[in-house]
Parts: sequence; structure tokens; C-alpha cells
Amino acid sequence: MIEAYVLIQTKIGKVQGVAAEASRIAGVATAAVVAGPYDVVARVAADDIDSLAKLVVARIQTIDGVTRTLTCPILHL
Repeated sequence: MIEAYVLIQTKIGKVQGVAAEASRIAGVATAAVVAGPYDVVARVAADDIDSLAKLVVARIQTIDGVTRTLTCPILHL
């Protein structure tokens, strides 16, 4: 299992819709609207790195209003 934070930038006026739609995706534990250079932070989980990539690229990046994402895998040291 791999977990990550996905930092999401959105188009103006789309932040609430992006957060709501992201939170409905399987594998997304939370999607919160935040202040700063990113608009939404989602905590996600997937079976492996390839599944994580597919979740971000095929599901999150295709939400209407998403302009950019940055995926930060969680390390368990």
C-alpha cells in the first residue's frame, strides 16, 4: 500500500467543485480546500506506485477545473 498527498491547483471559481468531485473518487481518503499556492490537498492510497499514478493521471487530473497536480508519496521511515 502506498499513500500520498496530492496538491491540486484549480481554475478560478472551481475549487469547491474540484474538492467535492475528488472526495468521491475511490482511493481518495480526504480532499480539503486550503490556502496557499495550491487550492486542494487530497490524501490518497493505492496498492502500488503504478496504481497511484493511474489514480492521479486518469482520475484526479481529469476533473474539470484541475490545472496542475503535485504528488507527494508518504514515506514510512
